[in-house]
Amino acid sequence: MSKAGTIRVGIGGWTFEPWRGTFFPEKWPHARELDYAASRLTAIEVNGTYYGSQKPATFAAWAKAVPDDFVFALKASRFCTNRKVLAEGEASVEKFLGQGITELGDKLGPILWQFMATKKFDPDDFGAFLALLPPERDGLKLTHVVDVRHESFQCPEFVALCRKHGVSIVHTHSDEYPQIGDASGSVSYARLMQTREEEATGYASAEIDRWVDMAKVWARGGTGDAFPLAAPADLAPDSPRNVYLFYISGAKVRAPHAAMATIAKLGA
Repeated sequence: MSKAGTIRVGIGGWTFEPWRGTFFPEKWPHARELDYAASRLTAIEVNGTYYGSQKPATFAAWAKAVPDDFVFALKASRFCTNRKVLAEGEASVEKFLGQGITELGDKLGPILWQFMATKKFDPDDFGAFLALLPPERDGLKLTHVVDVRHESFQCPEFVALCRKHGVSIVHTHSDEYPQIGDASGSVSYARLMQTREEEATGYASAEIDRWVDMAKVWARGGTGDAFPLAAPADLAPDSPRNVYLFYISGAKVRAPHAAMATIAKLGA
């Protein structure tokens, strides 16, 4: 296949005190931390939108602070996903989408809908929730990804639902949460959660090589073998996908170095 999607690599957020002197220069202004991070990474997953709403002017300012090819992934509000009946979350979904996120313009990347580890897979309810996620907002195409954290989601029915609604399944590199490698929506989205402080780049160099290789497979449209499949008998057809690798959690102080090492290897 001659074409391939774009691969972007980043971290969660850009404000973390231990990054001062380890990622940011020691006396770098707090107000310019996003500028600095965006000059060395190609994407950031925003966690703050999970806890509270932002103003349209805030999203516009973020867009202005980063390079043209930079992308923000936004974690959707917890009020949408942390509920007993997901199908009743329409008002919360609308509130989240209507807070001004489209001010990011073409710098708006995937919207991450994250569920608690206690949330079990209910096909009817989960399908009703996915039906609440619109394909566009204010003329801007929306890309949705779901981060599920209960083992009951490791089943073909879940994969089929995500494919039906064009939603991507997060590939989670963690020993705490289920690992699901099936391709479903238009992007491949990996959250790499096992950075270690004793490694200068979070993951060992050979491990980062592995993520680089896997990202290239995903970008060309392949499924790869990094994660077990919930529907191994029903592989998605090969189709180029944009890829997002986020170094999240683990030894957070090492996350920027893991991302920068990955970007360097991708460009080598």
